[in-house]
Amino acid sequence: MEISAGIQASLAGRYASALFDLSSEAGNVSAVESDLEALDAALRESTDLAALIRNPEVSRTDLGKAMAALGDAMKLDKLTQNFLGVLAANRRLSQLPAIIRAFHAIAAAQRGEVTAQVTSAHALSDDQVVALEKKLKAREGRNVKIRTSVDPELLGGLVVTIGSKRIDSSIRTRLNSLAHAMKG
Repeated sequence: MEISAGIQASLAGRYASALFDLSSEAGNVSAVESDLEALDAALRESTDLAALIRNPEVSRTDLGKAMAALGDAMKLDKLTQNFLGVLAANRRLSQLPAIIRAFHAIAAAQRGEVTAQVTSAHALSDDQVVALEKKLKAREGRNVKIRTSVDPELLGGLVVTIGSKRIDSSIRTRLNSLAHAMKG
């Protein structure tokens, strides 16, 4: 498997790469990936959990116990639980969000997928997401996994980001361009 040098060079990338290799050997990449998605959601929803993983005053032992309890409560795969324990022991839990992103990038590359971040003014329906996936797959020539977000300031349209490429068809951008053109 070819992993980009940028991912491998970062601390989070090295941890994510090691976790991916271990989960590949164990044959449970999808289980670990879904565990990481659940952890990512928990970190976004719980400010206490996000603060805990970044708190330098909490001992390694207490962090390990907290992560073990979290793993049990969330019914995480044993490999994921062990990985959280290693992060706690090495004081690297603060890197967990970056490790999750790097793991998803590695797993997507392995599957031949690319992730598109789609921002719209209003939530997209399931049919709209499917239609957009088909159009982006035809454009990119590979499977596209869409992650959506809502930004009412766009007024309408979409902003699609795939890697370093951005397609901005938002009304806000069009209005800004028109205002700039009118200024001369």
